[in-house]
Amino acid sequence: MDVPTKTIELFARQKTTSSLDTFVSLLSNPFAQSIEKNAFWSALGTSIGGSALIACLFCFVRPYNSVVYAPRSRHADSKHAPPPVGKGVLDWVAPVLKTKEQELVEKVGLDATIFLRFANMCRNIFICITIVGCAILVPINLYEHRSSIGSTGAKNFFTQLTSQGVQGTYLWGYVLLAWFANLTIAFFLWHNYKSVRRLRRAYFDSPEYQKSLHSRTLLITEIPRGLRTDEGLVKIVTEAKDTGSNPRTAIARNVKDLPELIEEHNETVRNLESVLAKYLSNPNKLPPKRPTCSVNKSDQTYRKGQKVDAIEYLTSRIKELEMQIKEVRESIDKRNAMSFGFASYESIADAHTVAYKARKKGPQKTSIRLAPRPHDLIWKNLPMSSKQRNWQTFINNLWVAVLTVVWVAPNALIAIFLSNLSNLALVWPAFNTTLTNHSTGWSIVQGVAAPALTSVFYYFLPTIFRRLSNHAGDLSKTSRERHVMHKLYTFFVFNNLFLFSLFAAIWGYVAAVISSSQKEDAWSAIKDGDLLQKGIRALNSVSTYWITWLLQRNLGAAVDLAQIVNLAWGSFSRHFLHPTPRELIELSAPPTFDYAGYYNYFLFYSTVALCFAYVQPLVLPVTAFYFWVDSYLKKYLLLYVFITKTESGGQFWKVLFNRFIFLTILSDFLVALVCIGNTTFGYTQWLPKVCALAPLPILMLIFKWWCASHFDNKLAFYTTGVTAADTENAAEMKTRRTDRVGVRFGHPVLYKPLITPMVSAKSRHLLPSIYSGRTAEVEVPMAGYSDVYMDPMSHDEPGKTAKGDTPAPFEFVSENQMDFEFYKNRPEFRDQAGGEGELYGRPQDLVRRGSHGTLMTQDGTIMTDFDSRRGSSDSAATRMGDETGTTYPQGYHKTSTALRDQSPASSVRSMDIGNADRRLDNEHLLSGAAGMGRGGLPAPTPGGYGPLRLGEIHTPGESDQEDTSYDYFRRGRGLN
Repeated sequence: MDVPTKTIELFARQKTTSSLDTFVSLLSNPFAQSIEKNAFWSALGTSIGGSALIACLFCFVRPYNSVVYAPRSRHADSKHAPPPVGKGVLDWVAPVLKTKEQELVEKVGLDATIFLRFANMCRNIFICITIVGCAILVPINLYEHRSSIGSTGAKNFFTQLTSQGVQGTYLWGYVLLAWFANLTIAFFLWHNYKSVRRLRRAYFDSPEYQKSLHSRTLLITEIPRGLRTDEGLVKIVTEAKDTGSNPRTAIARNVKDLPELIEEHNETVRNLESVLAKYLSNPNKLPPKRPTCSVNKSDQTYRKGQKVDAIEYLTSRIKELEMQIKEVRESIDKRNAMSFGFASYESIADAHTVAYKARKKGPQKTSIRLAPRPHDLIWKNLPMSSKQRNWQTFINNLWVAVLTVVWVAPNALIAIFLSNLSNLALVWPAFNTTLTNHSTGWSIVQGVAAPALTSVFYYFLPTIFRRLSNHAGDLSKTSRERHVMHKLYTFFVFNNLFLFSLFAAIWGYVAAVISSSQKEDAWSAIKDGDLLQKGIRALNSVSTYWITWLLQRNLGAAVDLAQIVNLAWGSFSRHFLHPTPRELIELSAPPTFDYAGYYNYFLFYSTVALCFAYVQPLVLPVTAFYFWVDSYLKKYLLLYVFITKTESGGQFWKVLFNRFIFLTILSDFLVALVCIGNTTFGYTQWLPKVCALAPLPILMLIFKWWCASHFDNKLAFYTTGVTAADTENAAEMKTRRTDRVGVRFGHPVLYKPLITPMVSAKSRHLLPSIYSGRTAEVEVPMAGYSDVYMDPMSHDEPGKTAKGDTPAPFEFVSENQMDFEFYKNRPEFRDQAGGEGELYGRPQDLVRRGSHGTLMTQDGTIMTDFDSRRGSSDSAATRMGDETGTTYPQGYHKTSTALRDQSPASSVRSMDIGNADRRLDNEHLLSGAAGMGRGGLPAPTPGGYGPLRLGEIHTPGESDQEDTSYDYFRRGRGLN
């Protein structure tokens, strides 16, 4: 007897198939909702209206918030201060329009000037292409679309403007526009290449470059073990090119774990500051429980993960790290030499001649290049060999490729579902019910979710690429930024343009092949898939999306001008996050300009516009309008808001030039595909057009080679060979020989001052009751870093010894001094928000001539004798009396002889004292100067750190036969 079988349907077959079909349909055409005309008008209204509203708010708020909208005016010296701007609503417009390029170079530097020139170039290019492109393509597209398709009511106006339906002889208009675009781009690139060369030559001849140390210094890497001495460096550079002058050389020493120790020290200091800021946020009512923290992983004194009192532990940890750093610094001279070093010439021409001769390959398999600024070096990468660097670069590129591929799926899903939650409801019936019941709430999520997720990802993307570039072996921060820009551009073009735009075509082609393969063999399905035609149709359907996307960039430019993010974050952190005094000081500092990010956006906008101009001509006026607006807005930001953290001297240009050549060639290939994809009558119709387009990529490559051969050497080198004109200033080189030009590049961990925990002065009276540690500085004297140390100085009475109940390990900051203006010359703040200090009148790399009192501090800052005739750009903080005969105010004490033997002042005594006395008698530079206690010098900056930090002075020898041994310079950097 047969038992009837009961079939249980685990899944609703019909519903599952329907949902799957819907999902495939959405993947095949994810932009079906994007081609409606309402999308354009809503984007246009949002962009223009929102930008105008934000710009009006900026005009009214700007005069009352100079901390956010004009920090450069507050902190820059007279030379670098931007033009004054009034309090009127539109008073900021006139300085932006009237400031010329030469003034920009002096005010904001060459990197910022070239950025603005690049923005203006993009604006001019797209204005020209817009006028000609719209005049050619708009009539052709409208006429062909209406004549071939017929009814105009069935399609909206924006669809009629696409290349869909254009065939036959009308495609020659596309060819004509391609030739015009290539010639226009080539002309502006050539014109700006000449201008950049002029700016670079003026930069080489500028007093700042002529007097800088890095301009005549070479960086030698991959030095063989047998030549890792000062004499070995001389042999290497002389073998590369004998210029007739002997360079002064310095081989680097192994600092081992010192960078990690200092990094941990700084992090621990910041952690302690954060704990104290939260615990003492209300001094009148302390929390009942003291803060706790987990012990450091490397601390073997405690159990792993043990909770301890945060204030006591972090303070003792800082003290322990200070002692470790001191011990390592004292033993540096006992460590082995590294595989890199520096050679400093007396003449810029000599250094550049050697660098030019060894630009491809140096002697003894070394690499010789012009040294970047000391602040620009990435020290941990200098010892890497070329083999290690190549391997790390390969791994880096592999990670970038993995990240690019991994982001494909989230990018597609965000574009399809989060940007339109109704699509998600089509394939998820349960969500459809929720969406229907709470439509208002989900509409808000739809408007925020997709942009928020992509914005968060793109916010962290440059940081990810920077860390990868650091591991890849970049030698300088500026070269790292150029590589980051290249990786960002590659990622955006591949993921956001190529895959994002062609995803529908690729998926539709695959789906059609899978469907057809069920009826016929797979190869026939592949051949009949018409991938090219599907791709062109996909580009037409997505073109309106890119118009709306470019329109929204104008809103982004207005948001950038108004500094809404910085303004909101600063207000939020001050009111809710209990910021430390250090964080408040950093919030008031000028923000740094992200050249890699902004250049990437400009290049990506240009790529989108030039590629889609042949598909949807409306992208051209939208892009031209964006560049026209942003070229002025960025000019204001660079004049009054942003600073260049590390000046490269305009070295971004060649990378920008190469990227523009690439995007032009990419657009040439795209217009060729449009001509082929729109032809339905065989190759005889499209072959002549493709042949007419074929010379364009070849001509652009020839143009690139011609520009490189004619301009690159003049951009990179002051001279390629010593000439008679270079040797005319023998007297000046004689002056340099007696002006201590043997100052060596040194790893900053050897001399950079350690930071001290900052505490708000309003909580000063509470520290003795909550902290049981040392209460006198003399227990851990700072003489280990200088030849002069201070007793705790009274905060209210500078020069007076503080009372014994003041906790010495802390620095008190009053409420009215939590501003970057009071700390802009401090190394820890200047490195993060002031670059090399040039903006504030204290360039680290400058070597002044003509005064025997020219001194260099441990952090590289030049300090000169007190001279009342100096201009305002040389602030009083840079003036210093000679040590001989100086009277110190109360609170300063001479250290013992044992300490002074290894202090920085030992380098002063290692000079020819007789020569120093003779100079004092002959030059009378200090004959009328008062002692330091009577000279009227300004009081130290808050916290006791000011212009009187004599312990940071480093004076190299100044006779012709200067002592250039490593120990000599080590003593001068205060390694006790």
